[in-house]
Amino acid sequence: MSENTAPYLVAALYKFVAMPHYADLQAPIQAACVENGVKGTILLASEGINGTVAGPEAGIRAVLKFLNAMPEFAGAEPAGIVHKESWAEEAPFPRMKVRLKKEIVTMGVPGINPTQIVGTYVKPSEWNDLISDPDVVVVDTRNDYEVAIGTFKGALDPQTKSFREFPAWAEEHADELKKPKKVAMFCTGGIRCEKSTAYMREQGYDEVYHLQGGILKYLEEMPEDESLWQGECFVFDDRVSVGHGLKPGPYDMCHACRRPISEEEKTSPHYVHGISCPHCYTETTPEQKARFTERQKQIALARERGELHIGVTAPPRKARDEQTLEGE
Repeated sequence: MSENTAPYLVAALYKFVAMPHYADLQAPIQAACVENGVKGTILLASEGINGTVAGPEAGIRAVLKFLNAMPEFAGAEPAGIVHKESWAEEAPFPRMKVRLKKEIVTMGVPGINPTQIVGTYVKPSEWNDLISDPDVVVVDTRNDYEVAIGTFKGALDPQTKSFREFPAWAEEHADELKKPKKVAMFCTGGIRCEKSTAYMREQGYDEVYHLQGGILKYLEEMPEDESLWQGECFVFDDRVSVGHGLKPGPYDMCHACRRPISEEEKTSPHYVHGISCPHCYTETTPEQKARFTERQKQIALARERGELHIGVTAPPRKARDEQTLEGE
């Protein structure tokens, strides 16, 4: 058992693996999570698994053991599911959902299969040398609100609102990307850059690389005085952002649009807790703001009763669904 005193262990997990009978896994995975007091969201598709779950440490360990023992994941190379951990003082999720999807990270391009073709993994210890090469174009595959608070020195920002926009951006910038000899890509935990390098390989790019373990692994392993990372890294849990050593950063989250917000932005007249922020104030209608206001009222009442209201974690707008899971 860990010495961490926080009551909830959060596990973000994914694995690209061929699963033609993925629907058959929905019920047993749901049952294993419920049996162990684990809540969150897991996506299953023919290309693999992606999810974020939380619960007591013993429950999370039991679910991870259950998943890694399944033939679909135990027999794949490398064996087992990639996962990352963090801790939470409050239960992050109100219920457990195992959902069937066409993709575990939605790019919207048929036939992209990271289990068959993918870029070359680069360890964090070797990443600086790669992206310092003048013949390398470095591409941030994350969304605009993530890039806004931090990225690697010299990286291109596609300014995408969702991962679905990445293929169109790559096509529009093909001349810029094909001019150098190499393309290096990165994301938060690895799932988006793994699929984006598969896409680039399918488009005929030969030398494509991605950061193994994503930004989080780099910040965990790379000494700050040797780092080429600038700013904070947005994360998909209660920490909102982390810096070197994975120390929680200074950002909060707008619970209306799920974007990170600074203390300075919270002084804006457009910021109302749980209802709006400077980023989303003009994006929602008066009717939506009224619904968010009522939602905040119900959250406050639930907390007075010692309960977790579903609105604490559920994004109010479908447009921000990709922030529930990395890349989803």
